[in-house]
Amino acid sequence: MYNFSQFILELHLVFGKIEYLNLLPFHVFMKRFTKSSQQAMSMHYKRGVPAKVNKKFLSRSVDAAFISSIHAKKQRHVNLGIIAKKEVLSVIIVPDVKNEKDVESATSNILARVLGVQGKVLIGDKALKHYLQGKPHIDLAAQWNKKYNLPFVFAVLCYHKDKQLYKKIEKQFLKQKVKIPQYLLGEASQRTEISKKDILHYLSYISYDLDQKSKKGLSLFYKFVTY
Repeated sequence: MYNFSQFILELHLVFGKIEYLNLLPFHVFMKRFTKSSQQAMSMHYKRGVPAKVNKKFLSRSVDAAFISSIHAKKQRHVNLGIIAKKEVLSVIIVPDVKNEKDVESATSNILARVLGVQGKVLIGDKALKHYLQGKPHIDLAAQWNKKYNLPFVFAVLCYHKDKQLYKKIEKQFLKQKVKIPQYLLGEASQRTEISKKDILHYLSYISYDLDQKSKKGLSLFYKFVTY
C-alpha cells in the first residue's frame, strides 16, 4: 500500500495551464501541492489561452485543465471553477466599436451574444489593463448578475481520469487562502505590466468555489446555448 504522495508521483500528469492572472492563486497552490522535485517533474504543463487549452483537453493531449464553461457541460469535473460573483473586470465589451470576438475566448464570446451586448469582446490580462486604464467598457459578468442575480462561471476544472486526485485538489485548495509570494507577484506584474496592488485587487473579484448558486448560474447559461 502506498500513500497519496506516491500516488501522484506515479501519474505523470499533463495539465493544461492558462497563464492569465485569474489562475495565479491556483498555480501557486499546485506548486506547493507537488512540492518535491520528483512530484514536480511528474506534473507537466501545456500552456495556452483558453481556446487552445480547450482543444488540447478535448483531444486528450492534457489530463486536466480549467475548461471554458461552453465546453465543460459533458465533461467530468470537480467543484472548482473561475467564477465572478458580480463584476469580473477581465471579461469586457469595448462599446461603440464594430462587433468582434476575442480569438482567445470561447465562453465570453457566447456570453456577449446571450446578453445582447454589442462591441468588441476582450478577455484576460489585456481586458484587465483596458479596465485599469479607465477606458469605456461593459463588464459582462456584471451585466449577467444584474439581469439574473447569479454568479457567472467562466470555466470549470475538468479531468479525464483520476477523480480521487482532483477531489483532493479541490478540497485542499478551497480550505486554504493562498498567499502569493512576493517574487511570483513581481514576476506576474512584470509579465503583464499590471501593478502588484492592482493584481491583488483584481483577484478579490474571482471566486473558485463552484457552489450551489454558481451551479445554478451555470445551468441557466447552458439553457441559452444550442449545441
